[in-house]
Amino acid sequence: MASWWSFRHLWLYFTLGQFNVLYVKTDWPSVDTSNVQLLSVFYNAPNGSDPLVQYVHSLAMFRSAMMLAQRYNITIQGQFIGWQSITTSGDPMRTLGSTCEMTSNSNIVGIVGPSLSRESEIIAPFAAITGIPVISHDSTTPALSDRSTYPTFYRTIPADDTAALAIGQLFIRFNWTSCVVIYQNDAFGQGFQQAISDVFNNYNLTIAETIMFDIATLNIRGDLKSLLINNPTRIVLLWAQVDYATLILQSALNSGVLGPSYTWILSAEVEVSSFDPQWYANLIGMFTLEAVVGNVINAPINTTLLNAAYNMWQMYEPESFPGAANVDYTALFAFDAAWTLVQALVQLCPSSSNNSLSSCISFTNDTFCFNKLFLNTNNLLNTIDSNTFLGVTGPIQFSANTTNRVSGAYFILKNVQSPSNNIQYVPVMSWSNSQNWALYSSTSIIFWPGITLTPPSDSASASGVTFRIAIIESIPFMTVTQTTDSFGNITTTHTGYMPDLINLLQTNMNFTPQLILIPSDSSYNSLVEGVANGLYDMVVADLTVTSARTQLVDFSTSIFDNSMRVIIRQAPDATIDYLAYLKPFSRTLWLTILGTTVYSSILIFLLERQHNEALQDRSHVSAATLSVWYSLATIMAYGPDFNVSTAAGRLLTVGLYILSLILIAAYTANLASDLTIQKSQSSISGIDDIKNGKVAYSRIGIIVDSSIEEYYLQEVSNNKRNFYPLTTIPEIYGKLLDGTIDASIEDAGVLEYATGHVYCNLTLVGADFDSTTYGIPHQKNWIYAKELDVTLLTLREQGLLDNLRAKWFGGGDCSQTDDSSTAMTVESMAGLFLTFGAISILSLLLYVWLKRKVIINYFRAHKRRRTSIITPTSPVIPTSIVTATSPIISTSTVTPTSPVIPTLTVTPILSITTTSTATSTSPVIPTSTEEKYPQQTVVE
Repeated sequence: MASWWSFRHLWLYFTLGQFNVLYVKTDWPSVDTSNVQLLSVFYNAPNGSDPLVQYVHSLAMFRSAMMLAQRYNITIQGQFIGWQSITTSGDPMRTLGSTCEMTSNSNIVGIVGPSLSRESEIIAPFAAITGIPVISHDSTTPALSDRSTYPTFYRTIPADDTAALAIGQLFIRFNWTSCVVIYQNDAFGQGFQQAISDVFNNYNLTIAETIMFDIATLNIRGDLKSLLINNPTRIVLLWAQVDYATLILQSALNSGVLGPSYTWILSAEVEVSSFDPQWYANLIGMFTLEAVVGNVINAPINTTLLNAAYNMWQMYEPESFPGAANVDYTALFAFDAAWTLVQALVQLCPSSSNNSLSSCISFTNDTFCFNKLFLNTNNLLNTIDSNTFLGVTGPIQFSANTTNRVSGAYFILKNVQSPSNNIQYVPVMSWSNSQNWALYSSTSIIFWPGITLTPPSDSASASGVTFRIAIIESIPFMTVTQTTDSFGNITTTHTGYMPDLINLLQTNMNFTPQLILIPSDSSYNSLVEGVANGLYDMVVADLTVTSARTQLVDFSTSIFDNSMRVIIRQAPDATIDYLAYLKPFSRTLWLTILGTTVYSSILIFLLERQHNEALQDRSHVSAATLSVWYSLATIMAYGPDFNVSTAAGRLLTVGLYILSLILIAAYTANLASDLTIQKSQSSISGIDDIKNGKVAYSRIGIIVDSSIEEYYLQEVSNNKRNFYPLTTIPEIYGKLLDGTIDASIEDAGVLEYATGHVYCNLTLVGADFDSTTYGIPHQKNWIYAKELDVTLLTLREQGLLDNLRAKWFGGGDCSQTDDSSTAMTVESMAGLFLTFGAISILSLLLYVWLKRKVIINYFRAHKRRRTSIITPTSPVIPTSIVTATSPIISTSTVTPTSPVIPTLTVTPILSITTTSTATSTSPVIPTSTEEKYPQQTVVE
């Protein structure tokens, strides 16, 4: 067994001997001969030309604590407490090797450090085996809080679960809901990642993305630019130690993801002045969350002890002392860690005790570190747990349940600002266990990224982002016009609903559009696939939202409320049918009605001729005509101008009334039906006729790879591609006009514009159907989706989308008839009016025939009057007296004072001679009286 232990000891010693252990060259007095020593384990950047500020300050404050203990004459059984120091490079195993060597060669009764959580996760179990208490000043991973796992571990700095709680409350204050977490892949980074996840879950916040920084390769796992740009949040939490954080920030600056659009919160205070001044504007607005000491937020600290420590520092190493206001807070936590061990050792081995040093501070008799055990561990740990004092960072108190301090957790939020030409961190907010976030001072001002005073949103903003927008020509949504100037330069302009919408979106979202014109013969499904494959950021076109497309991409809220319509050729003007009003009855029926009229007329003549005064004293022809008139008027429900007088005639009239009632009702109904059919001039009336097969499916044009095709296959053809395939919307119009197809289905907006402005010989039939919407497709989980939707809703609420629709779809150059109108045209009644005209002409001819003699006599008399002799010296209007026995000479004397109106008397004589004598004294106007004679001769 002894040989095995010797072999293990030699092997481990040989292995650890290969490690590089950095010892600090110092001017501080060394007390390495004491039998009671403390060990500091501090991290410094392995490849840095200059030591880290944090390292220099922490080591100086640790030594100050040791020297101050000597100054206060603190001894353990008469011996001053000595110290040893190890500088680590971040490799946990090398740190373990150095620690093992130190504990093997010296009586190390306590360790201050390590700085790094990944080192503490190795040193703490080692210390638990050897019984040595370890108090870290900078290890913050929450896993180290478990007292059962790490029984001898303590820390004076707040753990990361406390920092995560403070960050969660910071998000609540600024109404942030999500963030990206970048962390280094060790205990420090992974511990914070778990802690922040727990806090965010409690606050219903979201970690949108976690990005790992590989401390072995010193690179982000993945492309930092794409990871951040494609993420919906613009808040970035960077949890990495200072040297790694510097590399990550430089990568972010080079990638353009640190600046106006992103808010970064760091765990380490990176030296911002080390960056190129060209990046200063991007760094302004960055934050760092830092654990601080009590006096920073006006909490009590031991200023006497702090000033004494500063005096020691300035006494032995004045060149590194930065001034009391600039000492790194980690160094103060290191001092309190060392002073906690000093206080515990004093209480464990008081100078007044009679116990010897060997009974108070004793180890097993073994030089191998794992076998050299401290024998008074429990008493020392109990002393640490029960001890309470006011340290330089605040109250120091521990418990047996956790490795964390009971109280004294304080944080400040520093903001990178540029108050002058320089760039620096400025405290702007503070937090503690007992107080939520508050302004650091009443005059604190926060400069946010972009050098603005307005807190940013956590969501991605489209401002300044270039979007690749695919567009396709589809009048009136998109019209492409190319003009060539005198120099041959071609200018392309886009007009229509969609270009105007893009301009509105650009104005409200402040993005930069990169328009990509897609060939008009491309399918709309190919546009959706282009978005899904990352060829375009979005498509702004008359693109319908369908279930199949939503499986590939996401869509915005509606940009155009749409439906479908059926388009056909306008039917040619119907030929005028002059006998259309006769079509309600068949020819046989009309002849039957005519026969019935004649038959009833004969009966009326026979029944009423001898008894009805209206038919008496008339010739047979006249009486027969009146009988026909009576029958016809009764059948037409008009009512004749005389009534029947016999009982038989009345009974016959009842029969005519019954016949009239039925015939008129039937005629009216059939005429209305015929006129309605005549008015419906379209081959189909809507989508139902297409579904019912009224039009051959092969003569229905459908654009392939479109939402119309999806509808047709699902609702019309039962997934049969029996339609006439088309590729573009203009092809619809061409195929309809040349007779290739009889009907087509397309979006209502496009068709309404075409039939109202361009293709006046095409028409829409039926009502709208299958209401849908146009949307803007973008990739799933697109980071700008929420902003786009909010902008579109705002445009709709402001009525701007309605204005665009009225602008591009209102009015029209084509005269469109309303298919829903029930008004009949004059053409449908042309035959009726022509028949009436013919009857009216016949009436006039009949009248002329009956009055033919009077008309002939009138024209003869008029002709004779034109040949009458009138004395030229005085106007004479003759007065004629005609008698049957002798010539009558009418002499008219006209005087100015009394007009005379002569009377004309006609008597049956062979000849009548009228002689007129006129004087200038009185005008004479003749009056004639006429009687009927077989023959009249008038001589004027």
